[in-house]
Amino acid sequence: MKSPMMRLALSAAVMAALASCAPVGRPGIGPASSGSSVTPAPIPAADPATEASFQQWVRNFRPRAVSSGITPATYDRAMSIARYNPEVIRLDRKQAEFSRPVWLYLDSAVSPERVSTGRQMLAQHGRTLAAIEATYGVPREIVLAVWGMESNFGSNRGRMQIIPSLATLAYDGRRSQMFQEQLVAALKILQAGDTDPEHMLGSWAGAMGHTQFMPTSYLSYAVDFTGDGRRDIWSDDPTDSLASTAAYLARNGWNRGQAWVTEVSLPEGFTAVGKGTRTSTSQLAAMGVRAVNGRGLPAGTGSIIRPAGARGPAFLILDNFRSILRYNNSDSYALGVSYLAEAIAGRPGIQAPWPRSDRPLTQAERTEIQRLLTARGFYRDEIDGKIGTGTMEAISAFQRSIGVPPDGYATSIVLGQLRGR
Repeated sequence: MKSPMMRLALSAAVMAALASCAPVGRPGIGPASSGSSVTPAPIPAADPATEASFQQWVRNFRPRAVSSGITPATYDRAMSIARYNPEVIRLDRKQAEFSRPVWLYLDSAVSPERVSTGRQMLAQHGRTLAAIEATYGVPREIVLAVWGMESNFGSNRGRMQIIPSLATLAYDGRRSQMFQEQLVAALKILQAGDTDPEHMLGSWAGAMGHTQFMPTSYLSYAVDFTGDGRRDIWSDDPTDSLASTAAYLARNGWNRGQAWVTEVSLPEGFTAVGKGTRTSTSQLAAMGVRAVNGRGLPAGTGSIIRPAGARGPAFLILDNFRSILRYNNSDSYALGVSYLAEAIAGRPGIQAPWPRSDRPLTQAERTEIQRLLTARGFYRDEIDGKIGTGTMEAISAFQRSIGVPPDGYATSIVLGQLRGR
């Protein structure tokens, strides 16, 4: 990966853009090579009837794009590479049968190899990261950890051309409205001249660059930190990607100088668990909550989470942790970012053991938990087998109703309790 050529003396226009996180673009969709060493993945051939139908959709979508501010020239140039990609549809339909336990997720997220690479990147890009931290107030280790989690420090940025992928998903129909919005946003990026259609690469679902921005997020948060007139998240130089990540977190509630997560021990019978329960840390301390590192609890208002249930570690999360959740609304992901950052910075990891003997529930079992919770009036959201905040809060409410610790963790024990009542 190339060393960044950071411009510390930025123009007044660029500095104003950095302060507001407003994009600094350049007109036109002309050649704007990203300087990336990533080779685009080939698009598998679709059957002729599907391809013909898809191309008709491309023609029909043109007025919608133009009405959204895309020039005809931009649309025609960008969509000239659009092809129906059956591999994108296959990946979109793929569903994992088992939910990965949080401890296995963290084993991978905070692996020795990833920590070692993170420290190398800290040394290599230290000057750039220091400038980003000074501008946005987000610690360099957090920015590095997001980079590590999203693309393994740039080694897995995605090789699919974004325009064909988004057009395929927009045409497909399952989530067409969402992907039509992403496609229009991608066309706006091209129209601004930040890259060109051939170099706009990313994942099958449209996430782009070192820290995997969706097009709409890019338009809202990407910044030109190098001052070259382009918000280039695709090149081998990660500077704009890292700065854009810090801008995203700063705009979504990051508080400069405050903590984000602290592992804690809880007193016997402690029940104030869950992201929906916010308490001042002084009150939590008075209730007997203690930081496992022996220090006082950080100042602020926070919540206690137990992502593996009552038999696993407990964490005090603060507003900065919730900012990470805005990047990816998964407790496992936010813990991965948090503790990868801690490891890169040389601080201790999680101390309490995980309940590694617990088996993960199948998709069918997670769905059954939601269905049984719904039948008992605890759950009102979609029954999809995904254990998110709503499901965990419903489990906690059910556990309180039967007099057991309300950890909100979906286990075979909870399933048995729901089946038996």
